Amino acid sequence: MTDVSTEGVFSRGANGANGSYFDTPPEDPFAGGEGRSGGGARTYERTPPQDVQAEMSVLGGMLMSKDAIADVVEVLGAGDFYQPKHGMVFDAIIDKFGNGEPADAVTIAAALADAGDLAKIGGGPYLHDLLNAVPTAANAGYYAKIVKEKAILRRLIEAGTKVVQYGYGGGQGGRDIDDLVDLAQQAVYEVTDNRQTEDFAVLSDLLQPAMDEIEAIGASQGLMTGIPTGFADLDRLLSGLQAGQLIIVAGRPGAGKSTAAMDFMRHASLHHRHAAALFSLEMSKLEIVMRLLSAETRVPMHVLRSGDLSDDDWTRLAKRMGDISEAPLFVDDTASMTMMEIRAKARRLKQRHDLKLIVVDYLQLMTSPKKTESRQQEVSEISRGLKLLAKEVQCPVIAVAQLNRGPEQRTDKRPQLSDLRESGSLEQDADVVILLHREDYYDKESPRAGEADFIVAKHRNGATDTITVAAQLHLSRFVDMAV
Repeated sequence: MTDVSTEGVFSRGANGANGSYFDTPPEDPFAGGEGRSGGGARTYERTPPQDVQAEMSVLGGMLMSKDAIADVVEVLGAGDFYQPKHGMVFDAIIDKFGNGEPADAVTIAAALADAGDLAKIGGGPYLHDLLNAVPTAANAGYYAKIVKEKAILRRLIEAGTKVVQYGYGGGQGGRDIDDLVDLAQQAVYEVTDNRQTEDFAVLSDLLQPAMDEIEAIGASQGLMTGIPTGFADLDRLLSGLQAGQLIIVAGRPGAGKSTAAMDFMRHASLHHRHAAALFSLEMSKLEIVMRLLSAETRVPMHVLRSGDLSDDDWTRLAKRMGDISEAPLFVDDTASMTMMEIRAKARRLKQRHDLKLIVVDYLQLMTSPKKTESRQQEVSEISRGLKLLAKEVQCPVIAVAQLNRGPEQRTDKRPQLSDLRESGSLEQDADVVILLHREDYYDKESPRAGEADFIVAKHRNGATDTITVAAQLHLSRFVDMAV
């Protein structure tokens, strides 16, 4: 291991050898040194990364061709332009394009004049300057990538400045170090996050996306708009698992809650090729793979564990191994993971693999580095963190949770929302709560042996219902009931 010395990296303070490191904050990254001008104002000799010529070429191409507009809009937003006036022109072009109207120098000049912004961009002649800046509209998409790269570099510098401020301010005011690390990671994550983040949106801007969503649902004839679970009736009820949702799958120990969550994940990743991540705080990676193999090949778990496989069993394994190995499924079995660790890993997977589904098994095994007054408060913080994670990475998060002994103390053993263990905030934060119930869990001679109920006890955006499925726990799976 290489020992990297700090000598020469951090200078001592005025106290010499006994002084403290970090006595002086770092200078502004764009500062060229201390200059004296008008009372000691700092002189800046460096400017942020930019390419004004590329910005002009992008806008000129957009003014030439609506095809160029379509190419550019997939890459850039108004906030990606270094010069504010270019952002104004971009917005005006997109507004015209979105309304199906011509977007050329004449119409854009008129639109900017109506908004009182024409003089701010340099008048009508500047629009012609933009047209003259590019010989053809064919390269607008290429120029847009240059503009985007410069914008990312500027955001990276802004993020770095934030991280430095977090570091220097962390020791003041008693800020929790884990919170600061999480904020720093989030600042860097947002540099390349393609989602446009705003503090608020005007209702008029939200109506069209809502209408588009309704139209898409209608066009799909009521089929899924989210990630499929693999259970027909459940998918009809939920329209799949939606981006930004927190879904709680809860049950008593041994009822099959982990199996149900893995079924959802298995169908999404293996059958539909959606990138999925499983954070398992209970099972090892080997056990998870064994369960997946059993469910997919229909070779019983006890046979896989014994190694006493028949020729038919080996044939089934061989047939499915190719598809299984190509599934975009990522497994982490680190014990005692914190919310901060899961968020950091999920952000990385989102950036690299376009993560579509997260499963955490199970919630009550997670820990918080913060000191809390009670376990209930700790679980509440974890629950809130999972909901924020779902919104941040814009994919559904399935959290497996354990129920308390409430069902066992009632004549009717069916679980209720109030049975969620250790925290009522789970019910509050969750968009969907699915409670697992099996009659044969309590009565081996039950006429409903081999069946299980997915009790959708909460559905924030729709109806609740009970979905009956077949329990094939010897194959580590649930399946739809035979018609």
